[in-house]
Amino acid sequence: MSGPAEDWCVVAPPSRIERIEARFQSHAYSMHRHDTFATGITLGGVQSFHYRRDHRHSLPGTVMVLHPDEAHDGHAGDERGFHYRMLYIAPSLIQSALGGKALPYVTGGLSTDRRLSVAVRSFLFSLEAPLDALEENDGIAELAAALEANSEARISRPRLTLDYQAASRVRAYLDAHLFEGVTLDDLESVSGQERWTLSRDFRALFGTSPYRYLTMRRLDLARQQIATGNSLTEAALYAGFADQSHMTRAFGRTFGMPPSRWRSLLRYS
Repeated sequence: MSGPAEDWCVVAPPSRIERIEARFQSHAYSMHRHDTFATGITLGGVQSFHYRRDHRHSLPGTVMVLHPDEAHDGHAGDERGFHYRMLYIAPSLIQSALGGKALPYVTGGLSTDRRLSVAVRSFLFSLEAPLDALEENDGIAELAAALEANSEARISRPRLTLDYQAASRVRAYLDAHLFEGVTLDDLESVSGQERWTLSRDFRALFGTSPYRYLTMRRLDLARQQIATGNSLTEAALYAGFADQSHMTRAFGRTFGMPPSRWRSLLRYS
């Protein structure tokens, strides 16, 4: 399906890493935040966005690295519109290569680093076919290394001792209980930590809070349902939201547009 002639979004075949190519003539996304690393390449035009209290402008060839849970929007920098490819990768996949370190942080949101560009482009060369499993694993390892090499999170702040195993147990519990009411008492029991420590470690290792992580997994299910042609009401109930309006509010905060507009833009490669 397609939206207005000027605006479109192509989604690559499903895999662990979401990959898209899109073009927008003017406004694309309102302020929003998601719990993935959003990394990509501007292909044409000027891709502008507000990020960390500044207004950024990505030119063709520039790499964008938006950290999980950082608010940002998206719009054209001039009348030409903009064209880009993007991948959305879960912090847990980056952690599979980092092995329990705090997530890397590329503060400015833009980079011209060659190693980072090569790592991102390896995922985005073609969106027509799913990634080979070995290709995907190699790409994750290289991207994690490139992000760490470009990280500005090494500034002088005390290093925290993070309990990766406890945080991983919390993440597995959330994945297994998407449709249930999860409480902090449950997570304390699963992790063996008190709530403030488990929340701090979870955010440092996986880029967002346990509550936001749970909401995002439900939104992932809702998007899958919408993309296969189900109604917004059906998608909301299937994904564990109380009703369509609850899902719509969460969707807008997370993806920067209502689910009806997202559905109208979709085209599949």
